[in-house]
Amino acid sequence: MFELIRSHRRWMQLILLLLIVPSFFLVGIQGYDSFMRQEPELATVAGQPISRAEFDQAHRNQLSQIQQRQGAQFDPAVVDTPALREDLLNQLINQRLLANVAVDNRFTVSDETLRNTIAAIPQFQDNGRFSPERYRQVLVAQGMSPTSFEAGLRRDLAVGRVLDPVGGSAGAPAEVVASLETALTQQRTVQLRRFAAEDYRSQVTVSPADIQSWYDANKQQLQIPEQVQVQYLVLDEAAATQGIQVKDEDLASYYEQNKSRFGQPERRRASHIMIELPPGASEEARKAARAKAEDLAKQAAADPAKFAELATKNSQDLGSAAKGGDLGWLAPGMLPGPLDKAIFSQTKDQVSGVIESPSGLHIIKVTEIQPAAIKPLAEVKDQITGEVRKQLAAVHFSEMASQLNKQVYDQRDSLQPAADAVGLKLRTASGVTREGLLPADKAGPGSAADSPDAELLDNPRVRQILFSPDVLREKQNSGVIELSPAVMLAVRVANVEPAHVPPLDKVSESIRSRLIQERSADAAKKAGEAALAADKANPSAAPEGLAPAVVISRQDPKDLPQPVVDAAMRLPSTPLPGYAGVQSGNDYTLVRLEKVESGNVDEAARARLAQQLAGGLGQAEIEAMLKMLREQYKVQILPSAAEVIRGDQPQAEG
Repeated sequence: MFELIRSHRRWMQLILLLLIVPSFFLVGIQGYDSFMRQEPELATVAGQPISRAEFDQAHRNQLSQIQQRQGAQFDPAVVDTPALREDLLNQLINQRLLANVAVDNRFTVSDETLRNTIAAIPQFQDNGRFSPERYRQVLVAQGMSPTSFEAGLRRDLAVGRVLDPVGGSAGAPAEVVASLETALTQQRTVQLRRFAAEDYRSQVTVSPADIQSWYDANKQQLQIPEQVQVQYLVLDEAAATQGIQVKDEDLASYYEQNKSRFGQPERRRASHIMIELPPGASEEARKAARAKAEDLAKQAAADPAKFAELATKNSQDLGSAAKGGDLGWLAPGMLPGPLDKAIFSQTKDQVSGVIESPSGLHIIKVTEIQPAAIKPLAEVKDQITGEVRKQLAAVHFSEMASQLNKQVYDQRDSLQPAADAVGLKLRTASGVTREGLLPADKAGPGSAADSPDAELLDNPRVRQILFSPDVLREKQNSGVIELSPAVMLAVRVANVEPAHVPPLDKVSESIRSRLIQERSADAAKKAGEAALAADKANPSAAPEGLAPAVVISRQDPKDLPQPVVDAAMRLPSTPLPGYAGVQSGNDYTLVRLEKVESGNVDEAARARLAQQLAGGLGQAEIEAMLKMLREQYKVQILPSAAEVIRGDQPQAEG
């Protein structure tokens, strides 16, 4: 056959041509090109695609930034949500859109503007001034060259010129600011009458027929979602420390190796006489100060016993002069270099010469010396025991983690062998769902919600793994889940309970409580509405049951429930008194408005309010402009974007 092909090469070329060319007519050149390229497109802006690869790169960068901020608390299952991915795609679309607008309208940035912008970036400054050397160092650390950074910054500044005039020009009219200011600061004097649902419980009856009727009509609300019973192992510091014995020889060895930590360095008590010498003093002033200090040093050296008297009379350090110049007990390094060196080089009662420091001229006398001392082992034994135990536990933890990693895979259908091999207790908990932990009354015995490990089992990563196919359906061991450097978990599904509606006898008491609560609240509301109607019908009569008057505002609601505050503030200012009623939780509150007064606002607060309103209006105008530009540049979000937002497909290779 191959001989036939070689012998009739021209005929074979013609046959291939006849087979390939019609395919272009059937699927089109564009379809053939797409087939060859195989690069998924998520959206288009003016016909230009935003590819899956672009999105994936931005997505990785975004998650990396979040991980740097959150550190050990970072959990992709919590952070990487459909809302975050959708927002990221919209950011990419807006960036492409604004870049097109900047190019089409020839928005440019001058070299001077670019230089000034770079010079103002704090990361490129040294002592508040732009440093070319630091600029290069920062860019090299980020893997960028000055050329690429400046090109990107120039592009970003040009794009910024599209939005700046829109958001920056927004401003709230003075009437709007004044109106909002009044609403925020106006003070209202009100009296309240509360009709508590609890007071009407005794008047409420619930029959078995009522319970049955509610159960039949609301079964969907009672449905318990699919839940699993979990077997799990926890490896943490407590598990690694358990059973560790610290030997006396280990304590002695650790003590000898770390003696310096358990000692007290030499301390000295000293006094001084200080003559002030300001940094900018003239030569004449410096000579006068030094002459005075030299004279005092001679007097002190001649009769060290009178040092305290000389300090009291002559030292210009007011804090210590009153105490005869006493500086208290000092450890090495507590004072500036020259003073520290003098104090720890002199003998007791020796008087120094004149020593200059940034604060002035000093004469020093050492009054007491306490030699360095090491605490005996017996005194620090408890501290050392804890430190050694922690070190041994760290080594043991590492060994246990390695063993646990191996064992959970050696026998995939049970955690008991791993528990026996590592020395961990196999624990069990029920009531874990995809969304969280069921309340104890719905989960039954051994509820995860009531377990000391509730926080571990409610971790989104743990729940995600529990409901993965291998663990959920095949009931295989999970791998080791590292929740933090010091906490590891291995889980296995022991039993799956499908979603179901519990029988009536299991929920009848909760239904009864619910109906009593609802009917008590309804009775309180009816009583409150009747009182409200009576007060409105006869406003001049003295109302009954009102609490003492209280002055409230939106800024100072006096701990009143928000619905009550809203009802009081919405009442018309006239006529007075005004009345309103509002449901707050299960209770009903009658509100009587007695007085309305204007609040006081300073100019600074008014300016802040105007600025906040302007910012909100500016953002609204930017969003409106982006919407208009999306229509103008024919932005399309393609069907493949929905899969990416849901997270259905793995990310493309970068």
